[in-house]
Amino acid sequence: MGRFRPVLIATLVAVCLPALLFAQGSNAAPAINQADTAWMLTSTALVLLMTPALAFFYGGLVGSKNVLNTMMMSFIALAFIGVLWAVLGYSLAFGTGSDWLGDTSFLFLQGVGLDAKGTIPHLLFMSYQATFAIITAALISGAIIGRMRFSAYVLFISLWSIIVYSPIAHWVWGGGWLSKMGALDFAGGTVVHVNAGVAAFVAALVLGPRRGYPKVPTLPHNVPFTLLGAGLLWFGWFGFNSGSALAANGIAALAFTTTLLAPAGTLAVWTLLDAARTKRPTAVGAATAIVVGLVAVTPAAGYIGPMSALILGGIAAIPSYYGLQIRARTTLDDSLDVVAAHGVGGTVGALLTGVFAQKALNGVADGMLFGNPGQLGIQAIAVLAAIVYSGTLSFVLLKLVGLVVPLRADARDESTGLDETQHGEEAYGVLGGVTTMTGTGGSGGEMAHAHP
Repeated sequence: MGRFRPVLIATLVAVCLPALLFAQGSNAAPAINQADTAWMLTSTALVLLMTPALAFFYGGLVGSKNVLNTMMMSFIALAFIGVLWAVLGYSLAFGTGSDWLGDTSFLFLQGVGLDAKGTIPHLLFMSYQATFAIITAALISGAIIGRMRFSAYVLFISLWSIIVYSPIAHWVWGGGWLSKMGALDFAGGTVVHVNAGVAAFVAALVLGPRRGYPKVPTLPHNVPFTLLGAGLLWFGWFGFNSGSALAANGIAALAFTTTLLAPAGTLAVWTLLDAARTKRPTAVGAATAIVVGLVAVTPAAGYIGPMSALILGGIAAIPSYYGLQIRARTTLDDSLDVVAAHGVGGTVGALLTGVFAQKALNGVADGMLFGNPGQLGIQAIAVLAAIVYSGTLSFVLLKLVGLVVPLRADARDESTGLDETQHGEEAYGVLGGVTTMTGTGGSGGEMAHAHP
């Protein structure tokens, strides 16, 4: 018996050790996964790129005397919203708090370190979410270009990010009341796009139209800028949507695929609509369609199947396309159609998430087409809540900012252009029959192009 004792002990160890390790692991702190961390580092960089991409998208659509001001409205969000997110915004969005607002437990990033948040470092999760707050604020600028004082804009988006964005982010992603109700918003249809679209609508109303609008049309000065911006936005949006899985897993792959297919569907339908209406599909229309498709699939990206994404994208083209046509016949000067692209596109996407969601894919909930019609109602409540809250508070904030700083540039500044009057720079000058791209506030370098 003695000679079999080592064999018996080894057998018992082999059988029992995995069970012991599993029992210990079940009580252990979450472990950081290297693959998930690598993917989320990449996704964070991709989403950060989207704000400069938005600057190019918007910048190409405006007149040449306002291009730097328009682009700066996106770039400045990197600074002020980034700082405020670290100081307070993240805590209000993702602190435990109540159903309505997070607490101050993460104020100044206290308690946000290299410990695991899911399977990635907490600091990385915070940084990823920061990029969403930044671009959401920047989106608003497209509705008020050419007429809002830069100082007033910076003050408004700074307050807005804390008072409007962070609470809605908490409602949906931070364990708030909409999350508990079961609202589905994979990457920001309600939190980002409906929210920003409503704020843009209110800002356009409060500021009023540009002087001379709509009698004096403003044509895009650089459509290739807009196409470049749209392409970079699509590229970055893979991090926006697929990264919202917060892991390198099957849901990330699903969101990646739907982010590829939905804008393709939107672009195809938009091109057909353009061809039917004007016989000439346009480059600006194509760039707009890509953004509308990306916006629409954002809330649904990790919840729906590939073919559903194609259908969702195709459907989303129709209300946004005709929304643009209707807006053009009104006095609402939503300069770059933020409402039609982001407000309408985000609303359509959020509602269709409640139609096409499949629990078999995401393990979360089914939509109406898969036996759960109640999900559509929940989605509608989430959209309505965002509209009412963002609309009301955006109006109040604009009025308060107007008491401190004049919201509008004066008539002379608008006529001259906000590049020169707000920034002391010009994007383009004409010297001896040659158009030059200049930056008088920078190194003074010039890129010359033949002047027509």
